[in-house]
Amino acid sequence: MRRSPWLWAAAIGAFLFLYLPLVIVVVYSFNDSVMNAQWVGFTFDWYRKLFANEEMLMAARNSLVIGLVVSAVSTLLGTMAGYAMHRYKLRVLPFLVLAPIAIPEILMGVSLLIFFVAINLTLGLVSIALAHIAFCIGFVAIVVRARLAGMDESLVEAARDLGATPLQAFRLVTLPLIMPGVIAGALMAFTLSIDDFVITYFTAGAGAMTLPLVIYTMVKITVTPEVNAVSTILMLVTLVLIVVAMRLSPGALRAGEEK
Repeated sequence: MRRSPWLWAAAIGAFLFLYLPLVIVVVYSFNDSVMNAQWVGFTFDWYRKLFANEEMLMAARNSLVIGLVVSAVSTLLGTMAGYAMHRYKLRVLPFLVLAPIAIPEILMGVSLLIFFVAINLTLGLVSIALAHIAFCIGFVAIVVRARLAGMDESLVEAARDLGATPLQAFRLVTLPLIMPGVIAGALMAFTLSIDDFVITYFTAGAGAMTLPLVIYTMVKITVTPEVNAVSTILMLVTLVLIVVAMRLSPGALRAGEEK
């Protein structure tokens, strides 16, 4: 089938619009100039200064710890929620689990802030982690539910016929089959947590800094190559995790099985 040159032009224009700004950020992170007005020369100094910045390293550590905690907890709860949505056809379950995904982030952040204040919870790393868990559960549940939908239920029934209890059937049959989806959901939750700014901004409180918040603080003054450097590293980590999650997603697995 012959494709129209206008279609190719529209596709190229769309990809340039999406990815050219990211390429510029990466390139100018190596710019040997304090200002990003023009290219002066190639240097690694901004990366060296970045790794010597204690505030930045502390924010990176906070983001990493929060991301790992959120990934672990939301994967556990999201897997349970995805299994419940697959097993029990209750109309209220998808609404309860997936509502945080549909709600605008700014509304989610404000509502969580009001809730934490109402229960007298001190805003900090704990409130950030709880807020991230609240909206990451739905993403994990979607991935796990999709994996369960493509699973052969006769395998579980065979295990039950052979004397396995429901818990044994889940642990020995269901869980290994959906494990790629669980891992993909965990990576997605980690990526969403480490990149989040809006909800984090409302629930962080004074003194609790994460990488997105530090980047925002730096950008308010001026966009220096150091900002580009930390953005490049964060972008690289995010892209790697997204690629791994896509490779482990149910759709990718089904595509690989059909080849």
